[in-house]
Parts: sequence; C-alpha cells; structure tokens
Amino acid sequence: MITVQYEPTDELGVRQEDGVLWLTIQREARRNSISPGVLAGLSEALTRANSDRSLRAIVLTGAGDKAFCAGADLQTGQSFKFDYSEPTLGFANLFRLSRQLMVPMVARVNGACMAGGMGLMAMCDLVVAAPHAQFGLPEVKVGVFPGQVLTLLNGVIGPRALAEMCITGEPITAQEALQLGMINRVSEDLDAGVQALLGRFLDKSPTAIRRGLYLMKRIGAMSFEESIAFTESQIGLLSMTDDAAEGQAAFREKRKPKWSGK
Repeated sequence: MITVQYEPTDELGVRQEDGVLWLTIQREARRNSISPGVLAGLSEALTRANSDRSLRAIVLTGAGDKAFCAGADLQTGQSFKFDYSEPTLGFANLFRLSRQLMVPMVARVNGACMAGGMGLMAMCDLVVAAPHAQFGLPEVKVGVFPGQVLTLLNGVIGPRALAEMCITGEPITAQEALQLGMINRVSEDLDAGVQALLGRFLDKSPTAIRRGLYLMKRIGAMSFEESIAFTESQIGLLSMTDDAAEGQAAFREKRKPKWSGK
C-alpha cells in the first residue's frame, strides 16, 4: 500500500492511497456545507490531480454519515452575496475545472446531497450512494433557484424530473435517484460499494480512460457532424498509443496487459 499525504486544510481532508485521491469535506457540524475554504481546497486538489499521472481515480465525500454536502452555508448570511466586479464565480470555476479533469471522479454520497452539493455530485463521473442518502434542490424554499448546478444536472437526469426537483424543492431518495439514472448504485456498505466500483476500472488502460474522458466531455456541445468528425479523429489518435498496442497484444497472447499509461 502506497500512501501520499497531500496538504489538507481545516475544511478538506486530502490523501492519496494506491493511486486514488480521497477528498473529504470536513465540516460535519455544518452538514459539510460549502465554504470559501472548501472551494479553494477542491480547486487546488483537482488542479494538481490533473497533472499527476500516478493517479487513477478521485473519490469525493463528506465527513460522517449524515451529509455528503448540504450546499451553501446559509448560517453565514454571505452565501448569496457576490463581488459583481468579477465576471466569474468560485463555484462556477470549480465546475469549469471539473470539465477539464481527465481523472475519473467518484462521488461517495454518505448522506444528504442538497443544493450546491448536487453540483458537486453531478461534476463527478460516477456516483455511489448510501441507502439513507437523499438528493434535493431546495433553493425555492429560501427564495432563490438552482443556478450553476443546472448546467451540470441538465445532462444527468431528464428535463421533467429536473423541473420537478427545482420547482417543488422536495428531496428524493437514493432509490429514486437510481431509477432516474442520477447515480450508478446504492450500496448498503458504502465503502465496499465504492471499492467495488473502483475495482472495475482501476485495472483498465489509464490512457484509454484519460483520453476517453477528454472525448466524452467535449462532444456534449457539438452537433452530430462536429461530433462524428471529432470522434473519428480521436479513435485514430488513441489507436497509436502504447496502451492500445499493449492491450491488443495482450488480447492476442491471452495474458493480462501491462499498462504504461502512454
């Protein structure tokens, strides 16, 4: 087991173990709500992760078992106060950064996933939830409406379900989220569920996954003709990588591939 201790902050636990970067929001008393410190910590961690070829996955979770992330910390009274001289916002910038991320990111939803927490969940590629987890967009209950998170959720669940969640502000269960395709699986043993999911791709080609995520995150805004032209060029490039040659050789020789990540 190889463990690398990154520089944690008071509000974000960060550790790397066997090629997996674990990010834990450590604001349990505030239901792991989002703060400037959490945003800064996540942004720094994802930026570093994207240039670390030893990383194979990132797991994002919250401390304890009651909340993954409850969204903005309304107790501060500053959650919806912005510097209007800035054209971009910290939360939106984190989402922008996640679209550049080429390392698979797994949300370990250990409890309530609300408002901005839904954005953190949606920016992940895969989601495992505990049976007691709940998902919701309660912004209308405090006089606002889901903003940046809609950009990510639009591609995660259908428009009717998303409209109902936004307009009613009422939460749904983990099983309902599973039925909507919002999450990948519900696991009684959350840690075992996360490890099982990690185990299904950590033995696959790092190059194929890295370039595959690049491809998937680009084609969403393309027309059909743009997408088909882009994807046909990408498969051509991918076929020239060392991992592609190794994977096909291993298949022919009936052995396990030895990935170089190149």
